[in-house]
Amino acid sequence: MVAKIVIALLVIYLVVVAILGIYWSSEPDTFSVKEQSREVARNLDREMVPGFTTTATLIHMVETLLNKPGGYITNDITPPGVWMDNMPRWEYGVLVQVRDMTRALRKDISRSQSQSAEDPDLTVAEPQMHFDNSSWALPSTETEYRRGVEALKRYLARLSDPQQPRAQFYARADNLNNWLADLETRLGSLSRRLSESVGKQSVAEGLAELPEGETAEGYKSVQTPWTQIDDVFYEARGTSWALLHIFRAIEVDFRDVLVDKNALVSVRQVIVELEGSQQSMWSPVVLNGSGFGVLANHSLTMASYLARANSAITDLRELLSQG
Repeated sequence: MVAKIVIALLVIYLVVVAILGIYWSSEPDTFSVKEQSREVARNLDREMVPGFTTTATLIHMVETLLNKPGGYITNDITPPGVWMDNMPRWEYGVLVQVRDMTRALRKDISRSQSQSAEDPDLTVAEPQMHFDNSSWALPSTETEYRRGVEALKRYLARLSDPQQPRAQFYARADNLNNWLADLETRLGSLSRRLSESVGKQSVAEGLAELPEGETAEGYKSVQTPWTQIDDVFYEARGTSWALLHIFRAIEVDFRDVLVDKNALVSVRQVIVELEGSQQSMWSPVVLNGSGFGVLANHSLTMASYLARANSAITDLRELLSQG
């Protein structure tokens, strides 16, 4: 009798955990950066000065990581979080973009020139966002990220306070171009990892070192292990989710320089491609059909969207670099 009760309780527990795992695996919806920023401005009773939308969007993205169903899952040590791998990869994709933008704010965007002093709150926020993303306790990842959010909120409050104009946001072409240069390499690497889901021939790196006149087999086969295909895919989904909101914010805060450089169309093209990457998945698993096979290949589809977005970013950088 006791054994039956224990088995029944175990079955109930496993069913509840499985349902929770499915619910926690749901990706957060996209949001309107303009409406979100207006709400923050109303709560603070402030005007939406340049930089307000980007900073408020960054804050909301981190809060989404921490407050979505199941909370922050990457550092979980109990079921169902400890069994999940797709959502932690999604979180990592978002986190990388949050880290890059926070670093750009501290290093370039909040400073008028290389010899300018760093913003005191951004010097706190940036390292907090780079804290170990899998620390469960002493301290926990969530605690450190919340400290980073509070620092960003202080920066935002000072940025929008007309009585205390000590925080700065320089919406210049060179500042935006520096961040885009880092982003190009991020997306280039991610697109390649996605495209390797079906295996591909890659030029051997040592081929360039051969003496003149000598030849060798210059190709090698590269393919993502099947156990990592869904991990790369969901990291790309998180990356594109974060970038979609960042570019929408950039369209607002950098609008004057984008119009001046005739670059607004390029930003909107990036946004269109990133929106496409966020379409709903109707398959319960990440399919990995061959390139021209019967089954779909979700990784190649995602790689296509990111590659086109990266191409538009290249065009955008060229326009920003022009005098």
